[in-house]
Amino acid sequence: MTDLFELPLGPLERAFIASLQRLEPETPDMVLLAAALCCEALASGDVCLPLERLAGKRPWAEVDLSLPALATWRAQLEASPLIGARGEYAPLILDGDRLYLARYQAYEEQLAEQLLARAADAPAVDERQLSDSLARLFAFNRQSPDWQRLAAAQAVRRRLAVISGGPGTGKTTTVVRLLAALLEQPGGERLAIGLAAPTGKAAARMAEAIRNAKAELPVSDAVKAALPDEARTLHRLLGSRGDSPKVRHDAAKPLALDVLVVDEASMVDLALMAKLVAALPPKARLILLGDKDQLAAVEAGAVFAELCEGRGFDTQAAADLQRITGQHVPVETPRSRLGDAVVLLTHSHRFAGDSGIGELARRINAGDAKGTVALLQEGRADLAWNETPSPAALIERLEQGYSPYLQAARQADPSAAFEAFNGFRALTAQREGAFGLTGINEALEARFKRRLGVPARERWYPGRAVMVRQNDYALGLFNGDIGLCLKTEQGLRVFFEGDDGYRGFAPARLPSHDSAFAMTVHKSQGSEFTEVLLALPEQPSPLLTRSLFYTGITRAKRKVEIWALPARLAEAVVTRAERAAGLAERLGADEAKGSVEVRTMPKPASEPAGDQLSLF
Repeated sequence: MTDLFELPLGPLERAFIASLQRLEPETPDMVLLAAALCCEALASGDVCLPLERLAGKRPWAEVDLSLPALATWRAQLEASPLIGARGEYAPLILDGDRLYLARYQAYEEQLAEQLLARAADAPAVDERQLSDSLARLFAFNRQSPDWQRLAAAQAVRRRLAVISGGPGTGKTTTVVRLLAALLEQPGGERLAIGLAAPTGKAAARMAEAIRNAKAELPVSDAVKAALPDEARTLHRLLGSRGDSPKVRHDAAKPLALDVLVVDEASMVDLALMAKLVAALPPKARLILLGDKDQLAAVEAGAVFAELCEGRGFDTQAAADLQRITGQHVPVETPRSRLGDAVVLLTHSHRFAGDSGIGELARRINAGDAKGTVALLQEGRADLAWNETPSPAALIERLEQGYSPYLQAARQADPSAAFEAFNGFRALTAQREGAFGLTGINEALEARFKRRLGVPARERWYPGRAVMVRQNDYALGLFNGDIGLCLKTEQGLRVFFEGDDGYRGFAPARLPSHDSAFAMTVHKSQGSEFTEVLLALPEQPSPLLTRSLFYTGITRAKRKVEIWALPARLAEAVVTRAERAAGLAERLGADEAKGSVEVRTMPKPASEPAGDQLSLF
């Protein structure tokens, strides 16, 4: 067999193999290779290594090396002291045909158990008061069934609520009104309610949306005053400790909350979600908001999408909800033991019935490549498709698209500049290449500088747009925040939107940042723009998936323009971003749990630096 260290493995995988060899010098190569592939899978977003998917195949096309057949491979893994079964203490855990780093198997199993316990625990509810609250708070809705009202009812009646909906389906409207209904319950005025999101930008947007929605609520001033209007990032909420996987709040030191609402939950990875649920008091309500069809977290796991797989109302749940809300509830056998904790919002208030964007989103999510192409060829007013894109033509089109913004930037009015900048945005699937983030930004900035008479070596000029790359709590700037450079009497200042208007900073004070005329679809999650131009790469790419395509086009409110070869467009529609994980299965039918023989290994002397590097 080829020397393991001659294989195309990254530095993390090589370090992992070396650490395992120090623990067990006689470990067979195929066991070490499985461990390295497991580590590599985490970096790709998978929670585990699915043996069945890889057994008997070549992990790298350019290397003449095939993995053993499944039965042989499993036998080798089971015989190794480095590999444990469920409940055992070892660096890696073999659970069925899934191989995990031990920490991630523990995260997944613990999360499933805690979510199921929370979903099964129904708090005491004054149904008459709830019925009155919901009728008043959702009187404006005429849809039948009114899924917003049903989602609110379940969030009050359960300690776990998972609410998924696409853009414009009213997730924020639903959550602010369900919180009002909770506060109107007996003793509700004493509830400690927390708001959180994965990023500072998402947290600020959530808090602003709830503040803006308060005024319209048909509730007492006391209830309005009790509604929270500040949100934190999940890392700040939990008290993350830099490089350590440990957090300040856990089961031993839980959060002082009765209700926690998490927005943009589709962006939360497995490790963070497990820590969050563990830190929440058992009797607290957890409300997760997100879009199951959007891109998953950058880190390992697609937790929110896995939770949404189990949706459905059985006969009893449907009858209870109909009694409380007056809504006819369709009966559908739940596909997981989460039961009726999951509710999907289906009516879009942003995209009308004849909306091309809304129809395009539906066809993409259905995997209908032929229908997607046919729709784009219809010439809808809110859809455009350039099927023969070239880099030069793209830059020319983007220069035209940003022309109104550059004009507005000359006025040095932050409000006008941001309004114009949010009117048009270029999105990309990847960072590199002529149709990638870096290439587009460099080419556009060169053009803008020539147009404005700015020397090519100058970094800062009026109209430059930047995106912050790291959180700076002292300045109140967060990863993903957009800043616009404008000319003022004090010189160039970079302005950011804030709760109380616009804040200007000298360019030298900014944390790490990039130019932001083009941004990746990942970074655009949660944002809305009047018009969007989505550029897909010329060459096949593993990044081209249905969820990326859907997320990109649904950032547009009025029009989306797609620059993509027909082959790349079709690949994006038919390719599902499937992440190897076992959470959905653990939440499914009851599993038989047999006894296991525990092999013990010496515990490491100190806590590892991070989740992925950790052996245990």
